[in-house]
Amino acid sequence: MKKDIHPPYYPNATVVCACGNSWQTGSTVEVIHTDVCSKCHPFYTGEQRIVDTEGQVDRFYKRLQAREDYLHEIEERAADRTSPDLPIVELELGTRPESALTKAGLENVGQVMELLEEGDGALLAIDGFGRKSLADLKRALRKRGFKLPEEALETEAA
Repeated sequence: MKKDIHPPYYPNATVVCACGNSWQTGSTVEVIHTDVCSKCHPFYTGEQRIVDTEGQVDRFYKRLQAREDYLHEIEERAADRTSPDLPIVELELGTRPESALTKAGLENVGQVMELLEEGDGALLAIDGFGRKSLADLKRALRKRGFKLPEEALETEAA
């Protein structure tokens, strides 16, 4: 063995665990500090606990919570898209159909859906609201995710 190239060897090096246990061993370091030993490790003790020295479990739970928040936000956005309180202006039908519905006293999608349940004639009876406006309205409602009354009846009959 070459001289003066190896670190000093301590035959009675002390190992100290975070639980308070300590023992002697041989090492090139005089005092060794460790987080887990055979007296406190879950594998040896049979105790159900998580040994998390680097915060991996906390990071996992943060990611898990972030995902749950994201999914909850998506559900809220989907509910807002199909809310009966949605203003008709949000459907972007155009100036003429929007003004015709507003003059008739229809301000939100819920009121329009009630008229649709009575049939297409109820909406076509509104002055200035024709078949093209009705088709555009139905297309916009379907695009937003609303179930139109005639579609609901067709799915129930099938």
